[in-house]
Amino acid sequence: MHSLVQTVLNAVSNHSTFTMKRRRPDFCQQDRSRRRMAQVNKPPQSRRQLKELKPFYEKPANVETSSDIIKEARSSLRTVCTKRPFTPQDDKRTLFGGSPSKSPSDRPPSAFSLGARHFDGSDIRPKSNTRLTPLDHSPSQSLSPVSPSSSGESLPQLAKPPKPPPLDPSRPMSGKRRTHKLKSALSKDGSSVQILPQPLERRLSNPLPSPTPPTDDQLQRRVHSGPKERTRPPLEEGIPRVKSADSVPVHRKERERVKSSGSSRAESGYVSDRASSGSRSGDSSREEETAEEALYWNTKVNPVLERLVPEHTGFVQESEEARLCTSCKALYNVLDEGSMLGKACKRRRTALRAIFKLIDVSNPRVQLQAARLMMALGVSGNNLNMLSKLILKVSKDNNNDLLFLEDNILDLIMVLLQDLDFRTHSHELLVYLVGSIRFLTQNHSQILEQFVKLGTFRHVVRIMASVNEVNSQGGKLAKGSAGIMLQLLSTLRNFLNHKDHQTLFMSHHTISEICRSMELYPSDADITMHIARIFSKLTVIPECCTAVGEYPSAFQSLLALISRYQDQPDVVVRLSFALGNMTAKNDDFRYCLFNAENAMETLLNVLRHHFVKSLQKSKLTEENTVNSQNGNSEYTSSTNLMEDVLIKIIRVIANLSINNDIGPLIASNENCVDQLMQILDYKDVRTSEELVLNTVITINNLSFYDVIGSEIVERRMEISRLLLKLLMTDNMEGMIEAARVFGNLSRAAEVRDYLTSKKVDEMMVTLLDAQNREVVYTACGVLINLMADDCRRHILKEEGGIKKLIDVLVDFGRLDWQLAGMVCMTLWNYSENITSSVDCFGEQETGNLIDKLADFLDEDTAMETPEDIEWDAETREFMRSYWRTEFCPVASQLLDRVEKHQADLVPIGEAP
Repeated sequence: MHSLVQTVLNAVSNHSTFTMKRRRPDFCQQDRSRRRMAQVNKPPQSRRQLKELKPFYEKPANVETSSDIIKEARSSLRTVCTKRPFTPQDDKRTLFGGSPSKSPSDRPPSAFSLGARHFDGSDIRPKSNTRLTPLDHSPSQSLSPVSPSSSGESLPQLAKPPKPPPLDPSRPMSGKRRTHKLKSALSKDGSSVQILPQPLERRLSNPLPSPTPPTDDQLQRRVHSGPKERTRPPLEEGIPRVKSADSVPVHRKERERVKSSGSSRAESGYVSDRASSGSRSGDSSREEETAEEALYWNTKVNPVLERLVPEHTGFVQESEEARLCTSCKALYNVLDEGSMLGKACKRRRTALRAIFKLIDVSNPRVQLQAARLMMALGVSGNNLNMLSKLILKVSKDNNNDLLFLEDNILDLIMVLLQDLDFRTHSHELLVYLVGSIRFLTQNHSQILEQFVKLGTFRHVVRIMASVNEVNSQGGKLAKGSAGIMLQLLSTLRNFLNHKDHQTLFMSHHTISEICRSMELYPSDADITMHIARIFSKLTVIPECCTAVGEYPSAFQSLLALISRYQDQPDVVVRLSFALGNMTAKNDDFRYCLFNAENAMETLLNVLRHHFVKSLQKSKLTEENTVNSQNGNSEYTSSTNLMEDVLIKIIRVIANLSINNDIGPLIASNENCVDQLMQILDYKDVRTSEELVLNTVITINNLSFYDVIGSEIVERRMEISRLLLKLLMTDNMEGMIEAARVFGNLSRAAEVRDYLTSKKVDEMMVTLLDAQNREVVYTACGVLINLMADDCRRHILKEEGGIKKLIDVLVDFGRLDWQLAGMVCMTLWNYSENITSSVDCFGEQETGNLIDKLADFLDEDTAMETPEDIEWDAETREFMRSYWRTEFCPVASQLLDRVEKHQADLVPIGEAP
């Protein structure tokens, strides 16, 4: 591709005319429009900033850095740009959004009931390490009184006794199992079996004596553990087993024994658990309780627990709410001061049972304080699942967000999150806990900021990596993984919504894990939608956009999803927007996308699919508008979404066409050019402005390549007729874009003839008076080619074009040397057959032109800083470079031509 300097020198040496073709892509007119398409990758929040940007030849609003000015100089402004697809904020917090894409069996319920009864007391009982001595006889079908002599008398039919406990000391028998075995010992007819547990002092030494025959009175009463047989009414369900701080009952005689043996300690508030250990089946954790711990519990903790009992369940008054919350905080503090938080607390079961009752209080603040205590005490198993449900329940209402900022609730949630892993925890627990974090980070920036400080982002990505790793190992997705992935992706999207936290995505291999999820869940519409929303935002950030494009299968996966979900425009529009961002400024990514399997075929199929549907929707909208004034909103919205898909797909094609290898191939694609022309034919710039303008820009990019087999070249007359109606509208952007295409198409004589017949040449001369620099620049581009024909040159002078071009040189020359060079090229082509400068340009115009060219060719004059503009040294050097390459070569030759063909005048002082 020839440089502008070489083109100028060749033209001057051959006395030929300039044509608008194959100029240096960095600064040529065609490439200005091509680069504009690559600038439309900014989100809606930056549009205001885009509008404030100005070309380098306009006065800056503030003092800018040299890099900003250079960037503006290399890319011209475009007021119409494609927007990132808008996603409205969903005020209703739901885990899955009501989508039916996955069966309920794969997802935990998002609506559930929750109360104290759902928390399992068996999960919080301390373990017993006591080994029970097995019975010395084998169980039989029936039992009767047995004598020591083991007589062969028949036994009465009684219930089968329980099996002996396990001999393995690593498998202790819990209280729940003991209760179950005691109940199972009841006979079918309601009578009881005599069971003699070993007293504590005999457990490890003395064997059980042989059973003795029970008397009739003995058969009528229940037998209980202890050194002596005592009868007691059966324990009624619903009556609390704990009536004091001690969760294990102490019998009357034992209390008397404790009192007599240690009255001084009892008076101080301490009651030894060891004293009654013989009646409690060997609770080893309680046996380890020290005197100081017991004293602290009875004097400090127990009074707080007594105040923690709610007066009633359901909704409570503010005073009751304040009392319970104060008690919860007091309990947390007193447990913390006594180092009793976590699972090391000896009477943790007693505290948790009191806390569980608070769940029935229908007050989010009270429930959250209860959850805080449960997290601090380290509940596990089923109770941990119920705890995650409780946190989710409170977080569903955004009015409760501020409650999570109280105390250290967010810190405790993070403690839970950092220990979770998909391989070792239930998917329900992960869904509910991550879903809670998703809700909390959705609307509240303060909570999001706190989670960032706590390292939540890293753990969310870690869990995502564990889910992906499990699913990558087998051919089938793990159960519940899709539901978890939805919550993880939604949470990441919340972080992405805040500009200050977008850099987090460049850490912890976040982008790679998102791309990996895209590969693993192609058939899940919900996950695909979340990924599409993330990519539509992520690819706006240059560093993240590069990271997405560098993922090995990114382009192939995106194309596959676009093809799979082509009937879901909300997915396609976002994925296409991401592809447009990735191919906007990276030439390697253009190769990657174009060389992906069936890339152009996929893009064009989706383009045609949505174009046809948009036409159908437009027809329905028109009919609906006629029939009902208020009933067309749904059709209009759907039509706009269809057109948005077309805009994004066309943008991808336009960006691909910037590549010098790919552009000619696309220009030779008959299907592609045909669809672009159909859009121009059926769409009106007044109702589909962005779609039409982007289509024209794409055609302009393709028209840059004047190659054999180009469909643009073959159908240039049809395209000219379609563009002419756009040129005749009052849409200034449309006129500019159409004129740019004519700047390329007018290389052909038949197109120039057509434009002249439609008086386009006169229109271009008129546009030289425009205040918009881009309009003037574009008009010069068309006039350069039109002035190549001698039969059309008279129009320029007759319409006052010579004076207008000189005015453009005077007004804009020092600030836009590229535009000044275009003016000189237009005048060069116009004066190809010059014989007299005065006859060619006019007497006054000739003098003004010579003066201005002479001034601008003087470096000191040309580099004078215009008023009210400040340039640093780097910017001055940049402007000097432009002046030397874009203006001086053609301006110096034009000045020589004009001076050479001035009227022969006799110099002063020389004899005739």
